[in-house]
Amino acid sequence: MKLKIVITAFFLIVFHSVSAQPIFEKWIAIKEFNAILSQTLHPAQIGNLEPIKLRSEEIMNKAADLLKLDIPAEFRTKNILSSAEKLQLKSKKLHQLIVAKATDAEILKSLTELDQILTEITGVYTNEKK
Repeated sequence: MKLKIVITAFFLIVFHSVSAQPIFEKWIAIKEFNAILSQTLHPAQIGNLEPIKLRSEEIMNKAADLLKLDIPAEFRTKNILSSAEKLQLKSKKLHQLIVAKATDAEILKSLTELDQILTEITGVYTNEKK
């Protein structure tokens, strides 16, 4: 089971680094959010939730920055902005779960949802460019 999680994490890293490269180079706030997400999600997938428990407020603040800081014009589409709003709301929910001492399973599920939304943003951008 752990091997399956490690393999999945590897493919997620590769997918993010290949398909999302242009968006991360141009939109600094999403790059910073992705960095923290990667540093917390991958340990969580193998059972170490300490990084996300320590950094949930930081990830919540970085998600809020997505809509506050300068968004390059090419990323100001309805779909991307909607997904960025979802990231903001889900990041706040994740932080609230951690503060409320939710179960590890609930925290991991919420963190995984953030990763799925980030993948959605990069996918939308890639599809809109085609």
